[in-house]
Amino acid sequence: MNDKVIKKVTVIGAGFVGSTTAYTLMISGLVSEIVLIDINKDKAEGEVMDMNHGMPFVRPVKLYNGDYSDCKGSDIVIITAGANQKEGETRIDLVKKNTAIFKGIIGEVIKYNTDCILLVVTNPVDILTYVTYKISGFPKNKVIGSGTVLDSARFRYLIGEHTGVDPRNVHAYILGEHGDTEVATWSLANIAGIPVDKYCDECHGCKDSLSRRTIYENVKNAAYEIIKKKGATYYAVALAVRRIVEAIVRDENSILTVSSLLEGQYGIDNVCLSVPTIVNKNGIERILNVELSDKESELLRKSGETLKNVIKTLDI
Repeated sequence: MNDKVIKKVTVIGAGFVGSTTAYTLMISGLVSEIVLIDINKDKAEGEVMDMNHGMPFVRPVKLYNGDYSDCKGSDIVIITAGANQKEGETRIDLVKKNTAIFKGIIGEVIKYNTDCILLVVTNPVDILTYVTYKISGFPKNKVIGSGTVLDSARFRYLIGEHTGVDPRNVHAYILGEHGDTEVATWSLANIAGIPVDKYCDECHGCKDSLSRRTIYENVKNAAYEIIKKKGATYYAVALAVRRIVEAIVRDENSILTVSSLLEGQYGIDNVCLSVPTIVNKNGIERILNVELSDKESELLRKSGETLKNVIKTLDI
């Protein structure tokens, strides 16, 4: 893959997240071929028909529905298929249902392609990234979860809203699980290199001081709130996936909080979690060891242990 232009992406799952991901990739101009696969072939075909009618408005891209044999030649296979998270259901509640589904999906993909990057989006994404790594037998750098890329974006957005700063100029990370044990790393959060708390102390732009607890809870519970109000989340996560694909396709060496296998970093091993990671055409180029506060490090290790305890219950 290192010697060729990345051009073909397969998206498995034509539900809200999968079809929206295919759409964001279609309008991105990043790739030249997109395959959409779903067990419900009519659903996949309908989504593809709808998108193809917009082709006169975007850069040329071949977009079609197919089956697992169409994974052949794909540079990236994005997995969004699985049981949906329901109102009142945590991401971990989904784990056994989706692990069983993933055994079938991964088994089919590797029949036709063992040289792609596998990008997992389905929840619980960290556990399913680990499941994918174990089942596929792929090198660890080629199995990536969307992780907390979306959570970090929510974090940056909410800080930007409070401070009145473009969220693209807010630098902040959510680490650990994409879920209830995720960790807001306030020790790293800054605006133009100025720690967020110091920025707010000097700004005096609002009556209310920044509440770390409120922002963290709003980030952590965002999916639950959206699911309660509209049934599913898909726009922002599709944009997060597009961003990860962009970093791979353009060989950017971008730092993203994707989920991947940890092997001793931060005192954590044999579990997939999100930490700042260099992403390029090889997938995971390098996991960074950033300096966290003692409390953040402790919470990150607890997040890892929580997921490892769930993994122990799985048949993989």
